[in-house]
Amino acid sequence: MTEWFGKLVEIVSNFFFPSRCLGCGRTGSYLCQDCRSRLPRITPPICNKCGRPQPGALLCATCWSWNSYIDGIRSPFYFEGVIRQCVHQLKYYGLKASTSGLAELMARYLTDSTIPVDVLVPVPLHRKKLRQRGYNQSELLAREIAKFAGLPVNSNSLRRVKDSQPQTRAVRVDVRRANVNNAFQCSDLHLTGKQVVLIDDVCTSGSTLEACAVALKSAGVVTVWGLTLARET
Repeated sequence: MTEWFGKLVEIVSNFFFPSRCLGCGRTGSYLCQDCRSRLPRITPPICNKCGRPQPGALLCATCWSWNSYIDGIRSPFYFEGVIRQCVHQLKYYGLKASTSGLAELMARYLTDSTIPVDVLVPVPLHRKKLRQRGYNQSELLAREIAKFAGLPVNSNSLRRVKDSQPQTRAVRVDVRRANVNNAFQCSDLHLTGKQVVLIDDVCTSGSTLEACAVALKSAGVVTVWGLTLARET
């Protein structure tokens, strides 16, 4: 009954308030095909570790000097234009209905890649932030990606135990890393021996994903990769 009622509400809502593309305003979806074709895609060459676009060497200068726990980070798009608008609408304005279309783009990128994966793990929010927002956008993305890619999701083992300041408030990379140091714990052994792909919306410095990787590998996870919808340049 609950599922039937939810579908009815969705049908009525779509009839009276049809989805409009966040890029051009066209009705039909939150990201139309024309706007999808013009999204700011990240193309090679990129750093093999952090995924940041850079010419020449296999690793960027930062990754050469950084002994990181995370095995790699990948993002299909730059965090600009329509993609920035999509993330802001999902994250700050409650447009959860846009999750499916964004997750489909991430799932296609993941299945076309060589990233090893047994299970998807969303980057968790602290319980205080989760109460304030009402949902974790990374978990919404992970669950939709799982449907497209046929993968399991584990959203219970990795927990955020430190209520850090938002990373956007920190400019320097060392400050960002300190901000999320020991912020995460892997609370059980369900992920031991697994190849994990962390799911988040945006990668800026990679500090949050790195802090998650530290916690996961301390619990016996074999590999940890990060997949975000977009990354800042």
